[in-house]
Amino acid sequence: MEHWLWIILAALCCECKGEDKVTQTTADVTAAEGDVVTVDCTFESTYSGPTLFWYKQEGNDSPKYMLKCISTTVENAPEFPSDRFHATINGTSVPLTIKKLHLSDSAVYYCALQPTVTGNSTSLYKNLWSKDNTILHNVH
Repeated sequence: MEHWLWIILAALCCECKGEDKVTQTTADVTAAEGDVVTVDCTFESTYSGPTLFWYKQEGNDSPKYMLKCISTTVENAPEFPSDRFHATINGTSVPLTIKKLHLSDSAVYYCALQPTVTGNSTSLYKNLWSKDNTILHNVH
């Protein structure tokens, strides 16, 4: 029996300075176990050496840090091994590639430009969740 994965994308747009922003244009993705998926993220930054992050959010849990990209360096969190989860800054793009998909990869994936949200996260969740707190909306 083939299992399908749902990957929902949301851009965590943090106003760092003036015109800094991230955009995720990929729509929701449906894929089978074992497939490879690439999630797009583009960014604009007034800083010449930006740091970009990827996060994964499952259900009502808080987003989990996956990895960060600084120039040509990529640092993965231990639970997101680089042989399955990879991202590299390429100009103004930092696509996330997930290989050998598992059912547990079904989640919302966030791209963020440093600095990420700190302190009051209420406005972040206010913008992501519907009024009845049952549906996570894509943020563009």
